[in-house]
Amino acid sequence: MANDITLSSSIRSSLLSLQDTAALQATTQNHLSTGKKVASALDNPINFFTAASLNDRSNALTGLLDGISNGVQTIQAASKGIDSITKLVNSLQSTVKQAQADAVANRPKIASTVDLGKASEVTATGKSERDVALNKVLIGAAADATSSSAGAVGLTAGGAGTTNSIQIKAGNTTYKFDVTSTSTVRDLVDGINKSNIATASIGDNGQLTITGTGSDNLTVEAGLTTTATGAFAAVAGDQTALFAAVDNTDVAGSGSSSVRSNLVKQFNDLRDQIDSLAKDSGFNGTNLLAGDKLSIVFNEKTGSNQTKLDIQGNLLNAGNLGIGKFVDSSAAQSNGDFSVQNDADLTKAADALTNTLVSLRSTASTLGSNLSVVQTRQDFTKQVANVLTTGADYLTNADLNFEAANYTALQTRQSIAQQTLGLANQANQGVLQLLR
Repeated sequence: MANDITLSSSIRSSLLSLQDTAALQATTQNHLSTGKKVASALDNPINFFTAASLNDRSNALTGLLDGISNGVQTIQAASKGIDSITKLVNSLQSTVKQAQADAVANRPKIASTVDLGKASEVTATGKSERDVALNKVLIGAAADATSSSAGAVGLTAGGAGTTNSIQIKAGNTTYKFDVTSTSTVRDLVDGINKSNIATASIGDNGQLTITGTGSDNLTVEAGLTTTATGAFAAVAGDQTALFAAVDNTDVAGSGSSSVRSNLVKQFNDLRDQIDSLAKDSGFNGTNLLAGDKLSIVFNEKTGSNQTKLDIQGNLLNAGNLGIGKFVDSSAAQSNGDFSVQNDADLTKAADALTNTLVSLRSTASTLGSNLSVVQTRQDFTKQVANVLTTGADYLTNADLNFEAANYTALQTRQSIAQQTLGLANQANQGVLQLLR
């Protein structure tokens, strides 16, 4: 073309060098400003898409951390609930122990009106009425003690095939011991005291008193046991000899313990607090102590490839824990509640609370195991997300030290190229001067 300008080869070479340097400088400046050496698929398709995939998975795992964190807090809330319920159960145990410690008023008592030791015998023997009574032989015709004889209570000796016996019943428990021809009232007292269901003593007036060790109705009978069958039958004469006209069959306690009665409300209020506390042990709408199910997802996959932990909670309340209410009654309860005036029921209550603590410890252990798993997966997820992000950065991030040094070198290169272009121009100017 007529308007084309012809440049020398040296000038063209210098211009190309300047253009290449300017392009490299622009690229390096972009690396320095963005911190990325691969900002798009055009820069490096393999690194760009690999890094994108790594970042996507890292973001997905980071998003799961919120759910895992909520799971940790839900388990911890349930665990704190178990700890507090355990304290309430310990308080219930203390209440039961208080009730068991006060029981005098409702113990069944059989008080004989027979003077086994009399004033006339005191004069004859020089011993107290109590000692006279304790030394008397049980079996044999009734006889007062003298200076030479201990005397006899008057139990009828059994015939062939039978044995004199004393039988004690308290609730569903029966205790029986045999009486020989040489057995004394002292042996009778010792035998009753060994039964663990009643205690016996001789008062200063020489009369026999038998008291139940529990609150169950008490029966004490004197009679004969058939050797062949072991069957026991009370003997009316023996009953009269020991107890006179006193009805000593199925004797109930004479009253109720006011201390125990006052503990009913305290126990039931504590029991109700167990239900309330369990209901308040949830987090973010999920309560493992209310029977809710907690699912915690650990990876970004779906279907059979998804990793998760399902924790099925338990409906926890006083009823499910086997803790019945206190009832101010002496009659044993059969509906799961406990009579505060009945020793057998108090024992059941103590046993139920012990079993409750075992159950709570088991539940707490399960929660602790699940919490350990979730916290481990939480830490693992954080670490994997960090590894993925770091890996993606290695593929796309620029080495700023390298880029800065490269930029400085390009500036030097640009300066040299500019000087070379200047020299080429000077050569052309020399030709122009010759033409003049």
